[in-house]
Amino acid sequence: MIALDDIRTAAARIEGNVRRTPMIAAGNLKTPLAGGVDLMLKLELLQVTGSLKARGATNKLLSLDRAALTRGIVTASGGNHGIATARAGFMAGVPTTIFLPTNASPAKIEKLRAWGAATRIVGSAWHESNEAAQAFVSETGAVYFHPFADPAVVAGQGTVGLEILDQMPDVTTVLVAMGGGGLVSGVATAIKALAPHARVVGIEAAGSPVLLRALEAGRNVALDKVTTSVATMACAKTDDRIFEIVRDKVDEIVLVDDDEMLLAAKSLWFEMGLAADLSGAAAIAALAEGRVQVKKGERVCAIVCGAGPDAILG
Repeated sequence: MIALDDIRTAAARIEGNVRRTPMIAAGNLKTPLAGGVDLMLKLELLQVTGSLKARGATNKLLSLDRAALTRGIVTASGGNHGIATARAGFMAGVPTTIFLPTNASPAKIEKLRAWGAATRIVGSAWHESNEAAQAFVSETGAVYFHPFADPAVVAGQGTVGLEILDQMPDVTTVLVAMGGGGLVSGVATAIKALAPHARVVGIEAAGSPVLLRALEAGRNVALDKVTTSVATMACAKTDDRIFEIVRDKVDEIVLVDDDEMLLAAKSLWFEMGLAADLSGAAAIAALAEGRVQVKKGERVCAIVCGAGPDAILG
């Protein structure tokens, strides 16, 4: 699907249009997350639009010929990719339509509209919204920005991995939240190419373990149902190419439930003043609940992938 050169090309293409986000130490905490390890947080919640998704959507936009955009842009999203796509539409000056499931965050829907995107609420989960978005593409000829099954999007997300290695070259474990698998695929491609010794751990919502179940089955399979309320991590089936990358490059997948992510988001807000959404707190939840085993002396990076008011309002 992608190679290291695609990620490097994406990094050069999006430079100046997205942020190089900071990495900070998660030390001196009232409630330590993992004893004896150096834990660093990659703050993608400080990315433009509030999540790492701006990287992929911007790379997709800038990889296209202007003429291709005349009929607008469309996507289906749990929220973060939609906001990033809405910003891409704003940058291009073209109509943008975002399809969302009923469990999408009202705050994210409001932000989409503030970017000038039209929003359509269809279905109870992302795959149902996606079906409606694909039908809309067929009707209108708009360009579809897939949140995870698009090489340009995955390469853009992979630029997070390049930055992690630049900021923390001796990293031993990288923790990555997963929905459809676009972020973890891009990050793992970069990490395994440049630091093959480093471990990449994916974190899925317990109510949407799509890639864990696929790995257990040995093939890409669909879930019978998705029960997580975290729309940004909900996916009934991933792309075959994403499955192959995860199978080959991700070392482990662990699960956290919605309440555990909310507790982690509250901890990030209380301890560090970071307003993460639930997907942004997933890596912290996995550490806090002991789902990821780390050894003394490890250098661990947790990607805080998205911002949101969950901890503040919850």
